[in-house]
Amino acid sequence: MEGLVKWLGHASVRIEADRVIYIDPWKLKRIELKADVILITHDHYDHCSLEDIEKVRKIDSKIVAPYSCQDKLKGEIHFVKAGEKLTFQDIEIEVVPAYNIRKRFHPREYGGVGYIVTVKGIRIYHAGDTDYIPEMKSIKTDIVLLPVGGVYTMDAEEAEKVVSAIKPRLVIPIHYGSIVGSLSDAQKLKELYGEVVKILPLQN
Repeated sequence: MEGLVKWLGHASVRIEADRVIYIDPWKLKRIELKADVILITHDHYDHCSLEDIEKVRKIDSKIVAPYSCQDKLKGEIHFVKAGEKLTFQDIEIEVVPAYNIRKRFHPREYGGVGYIVTVKGIRIYHAGDTDYIPEMKSIKTDIVLLPVGGVYTMDAEEAEKVVSAIKPRLVIPIHYGSIVGSLSDAQKLKELYGEVVKILPLQN
């Protein structure tokens, strides 16, 4: 199951199933696979990178982003808000909220999002830039990709609360090792929650 997800650094991941899905591609060095779908969580430069989107984009790639990205992304873009659902062939996508509660960086009204992607019957939740928020209690997922770097998002202790609420089969720490956070933050979550946490090697 964990082989479905490759960590590309920071909050950037690639999901490899029958089709290829990139979420928040940023500072990509090696482009091994082009994207069938590209998902963007919000318009900050380290998540909505035009340069990196173009690196993995094909003529027929589907791009999904919140409305905060309208001034940055051009062409055929599927702009979304939390609560919406999309289907591209065999890929199901649910758009969920992502926001800060006690920080000013990602207010709720800003409209940042996370995504639940279903491929091969497996639900993969990329939380986006967020704190532990009440909406997470209703999320059902097999895999959760959680930010742990703190400052702009939740830290490892707060991420542990998400794991306790959602009870996924697999937890993958993200949003560390670049702008904020370090491997020690990911390791701290693993210490808090054990074998369900898988720290992925950098694939970029």
